[in-house]
Amino acid sequence: MVSTLRQPQFFYTTPPQPCPYLPGQMERKVIADLAVPNADALHNRLSRAGFRRSHTLAYTPVCETCSACTPIRVPVQRFEPDRTQRRILRHNADLHACGLPPVTTPEQYALFRRYQTARHTEGDMATMTADDYRNMVEDTPVETMLFEFRTGDGELMIVSLIDRLEDGLSAVYSFYNPDLPRRSLGSLAILFLIEETARLGLPHLYLGYWIQESRKMSYKSRFRPAEILRHGVWRTLEAPLRPNHTTASA
Repeated sequence: MVSTLRQPQFFYTTPPQPCPYLPGQMERKVIADLAVPNADALHNRLSRAGFRRSHTLAYTPVCETCSACTPIRVPVQRFEPDRTQRRILRHNADLHACGLPPVTTPEQYALFRRYQTARHTEGDMATMTADDYRNMVEDTPVETMLFEFRTGDGELMIVSLIDRLEDGLSAVYSFYNPDLPRRSLGSLAILFLIEETARLGLPHLYLGYWIQESRKMSYKSRFRPAEILRHGVWRTLEAPLRPNHTTASA
């Protein structure tokens, strides 16, 4: 946990770099420093405006030729699992989730490495060390927690890093046992967080950015009803949506 708070900083924009989700696109981000007094209040305002948190920073894409990254959230009181999602819940009834402070363990990191090696070998996270992982979890100026999902005999299956907001929970990052695809553990984590958000009496589960054209990010629209942020207004996601990005030559 960050113990020293700095003075508020202005927003700034990162240099362009290749997009990790859409080939041929370049991404830029607006960054805001959250390691400031009243960080939770700032984080709440930025989250409602479509920002995401990483460590002590909040960011949102401001790409010149693309607007495919769309903030998405689930209004949990209106959510109803479909047949597939109900099956996932039944199939994983043996798992139990426990909320914990944002403190890492070697067991978590071992699962994190397994997940990255199996699913994201070309991503930036694939080279994260134990110290990098600890910083991702513990270097936070806002209210943050972990959920661990375990079998009855104690095997760690899923870890979810979560931020608490005034109007919901924000799913920062989840990883899981990659060797059990029939369990659909990624979907299970979201279904649990929807239930947990409702249990807390909060209205929204924030899922980050939905990218219709990216297989890695399009799954988020399966949790309906969903709301997306367009032109500063949260609206119900209607299906299907036309592709949202353009290129400079289009």
